[in-house]
This record gives sequence, C-alpha cells and structure tokens, in this order.
Amino acid sequence: MQPRWRSASRIGGDALRRARQDGKKKKDNEGASYVRIAIIGGGIVGLTTALSLARVGFKPVVYEAVRNPTPLGVGINVLPHAVRELTELGLLEKLVGLGVAIEQLTYRMADGREVWTEPRGRAAGYEWPQVAVHRGHLQMLLLEEVRAVLGADSVRFGHALGAFRLHDKGASLDFIDRSTDAALASVEADVVIGADGIHSAVRKQLYPTEGIPKWSGVSLFRGTTVMPRDAVGPMMHWTGHSRQKFAGYPIAIDPQSGGVLFNWICDLRTAEPGSTPREDWNRRVDRAPLLPRYENWSWPSIDVQQMVSDSQEVFEFPMVDRDPLPRWTHGRVTLAGDAAHPMYPIGSNGATQGILDARAVAYYLATSATPEEALERYEADRREKTSRIVLTNRAHGPDKVLEIAAARAADPGTDLATVFPMAERAQIAQDYKVIAGFDPTLLSERASYTPN
Repeated sequence: MQPRWRSASRIGGDALRRARQDGKKKKDNEGASYVRIAIIGGGIVGLTTALSLARVGFKPVVYEAVRNPTPLGVGINVLPHAVRELTELGLLEKLVGLGVAIEQLTYRMADGREVWTEPRGRAAGYEWPQVAVHRGHLQMLLLEEVRAVLGADSVRFGHALGAFRLHDKGASLDFIDRSTDAALASVEADVVIGADGIHSAVRKQLYPTEGIPKWSGVSLFRGTTVMPRDAVGPMMHWTGHSRQKFAGYPIAIDPQSGGVLFNWICDLRTAEPGSTPREDWNRRVDRAPLLPRYENWSWPSIDVQQMVSDSQEVFEFPMVDRDPLPRWTHGRVTLAGDAAHPMYPIGSNGATQGILDARAVAYYLATSATPEEALERYEADRREKTSRIVLTNRAHGPDKVLEIAAARAADPGTDLATVFPMAERAQIAQDYKVIAGFDPTLLSERASYTPN
C-alpha cells in the first residue's frame, strides 16, 4: 500500500498522540500510513530533523555518506533560540551535561583593551541557556536519541547520494558506497530534505553551475586545550579583528579531574578573498607558525601562545560560505542547514540556524495538508531570515565592534570611549540579536515549533 498524506487535523492530533505513547506503533487498520521522508545527511541538522519528525508521528530515514560515524569537529555554541528547540525535544538536561552553559561574552582589542562585554544565556535574562559543546559529542547524542525513537535502521550509514530524479509524488534517490563506488539500492521518497552540508549533493544537483564555496581569504586554525577549572570561567572571548583574531570558550568539564576542555580558534588572513580554498575538516597542521603571530596576546586567564602550545591536535580550514539561494524547494525536495545557507562562523549561528530549520520543517510537515504546502510554508519562514544572516556575517556581524575599534583606535593612546561611544557598540550587539532571531523578548514571544 502506497503511503498517503494525512490531513492537517490528523497529523496535528493522531500523530502527536502516537509520538507520546512510548513509541507504540499504530496498526495499519487504525489510521493513515506514514509518509516516506528521506533526510540526506546525518549531521546535527539531519539528526535533529529526524528526531523532530519522529516527535510528531513520522518515521523518516536518514542517509549518511560516512560509513562509520565518529565525533569529529571541535566546539560550537548553541544559542538560546536553538536550545529552546532542543529543550522542546526533551534534550536540555543531556545537552547541558555534555557542554558548558555560557554566561558572558567579552570582545577585546589585541592589546587587551575591552571593547564590549555582555551577559549571555540565562545570565542575560533568557528562558533558555546558551550552551557551548563539542560538535561531535552533540551529534552522537542526537544519533543515540534518533535510534532510540526510530530504531537502529533509521540511520543508514555508507549511503552517499549519487543523484535523484524528481517526479510528481516525490523523488527517486540513487545511493552509492563511496568506499567502493558500488551502487546501492534506489529509494523512493515522498519528501526529501537535503541536510548534507556545505558540499551538499542535493544542492549541487538543484544548482549544478553554482561552483565551489566562496572563501573570505581567512583560515581558521582550531584546537582544544585542557585547562584547570579555576583558570577559565563560563565565558566567550573574542579578540583582535577580521585579519587576525582569537576566539575561545570552554566546551566540557571533566567531572573526575575538574579540568576544562577549552575550544579555541585563531583566524588569520592567508590569501586574497575569492581564492580557491582548501576544505578539509581533518587537515592537521603544525602549530609552530601560529605562535609568533600571537606573541603578547594575553590577558587575565587567557594566554593565546601558551594555549596553542599546550593544545592537542590543530586543524585548519577556510572561512567559506555561499550566496543565498532564490529557492530552496523544488517539488518535494528542499534544503536545510549548511546545505541551504552556509555562513561564516561569526555570531555562533551556523548550527543554531540549522537546528531551527530542522524544527521548522517538521512543524510545517505536521500541520499542512500536503507536502507541497508544508515545504512552501517552511521556506517562507526560514529562507529570507537565514539569507539576512549570511549577508550580515559577511559584514562581520556582531564582530563589527572589533573592526570599528581597530579602525578608530589603532593607536593605544586613543581613548576608545571617545571615538567609539558605548551606545553605538550596544546598538551593534542588539541589531544582530534581532537579525539572528535571539533578541530575548522576541524569542520568548515567538510561537513554538511544537504543534499543539
């Protein structure tokens, strides 16, 4: 029997009740069947999408190109508007247990002068915390949750999307095993969600002439360093300017030793904007060339040279994004996360916006009469919002305070307060919160992505 789309009333009622009955399956003769949803990509966005869909009664399948998942990457910040979504999925306690609830953000010039400090998370009055966490550990948590709700076969590793063919009822998907180049079984789906990252195979087929991502010319050198717990607080540090910057924050606390895993990023201009980037998350590099660039970059609790020297492995990858798209949705195929709106890692919005996409697409699929209506409503909600963030991040986003400070007060003798009034700095911070969707008042007032 071919699955059929249920009415909005059936989805909003029966599906939610099913999702709340401890995973009990509804018999075929008791109600409508599940629509077939294929999610391409098993990262944070793909897995959050799968879990969100499961909570409202769907049974999606995730297809991930990697054969053996491992907790790759380093740290990310999950901002309060994304933590709200993970809270509604029942994951707040586990998320906070994995990471660190951030309470403050401080911007400094390279000589240590403070440019801007603000409270973060619950310390700033949010209903939800801001959590800094290891990207790979969050991914593994989501994988565990998806498998617990949907079963082990709900995430199929070693399935790289080769091509897809659109038709009136959805799409036919052809998969390959990248390790052998062997063709795998084709799959029919009523809805396809491309959550397969900045090198998305789904996006590439929809926009075959787009080309490679756009490189800013800045390379990000990233690593982690274990530090004594009393040496660093639950704070984010942003220092320098776009051509040479340091950012750092704690992402985990060892309950046994009390040591803090501190995530750091050194941004350096290494090429002209528009150059061809190197893009390998796993590209290990020698830390020695970094050290002289950060001589005398130190202030209370942070010594950048020492931190880089004491770090574990160091990775390099380019700061890249893509131009906003005119459309995400083609038929019953759409995009989410970095596949839809890859952005510079400024303002901590990459993973956060992807989590919002995941929740939104599940909400609209659960409250629309047809797949086409659902994806249209999803794109109308999310595409323009994320496009604005992509373009704002290209203009330095909230880090604009550092650019202005460096331009107006390069001489250490310049009085920063005179040339860069505090009210101007506050406005930059506030404007970005509104654009990115985490102004505290607006966030609390926004309707939930959990259907009633």
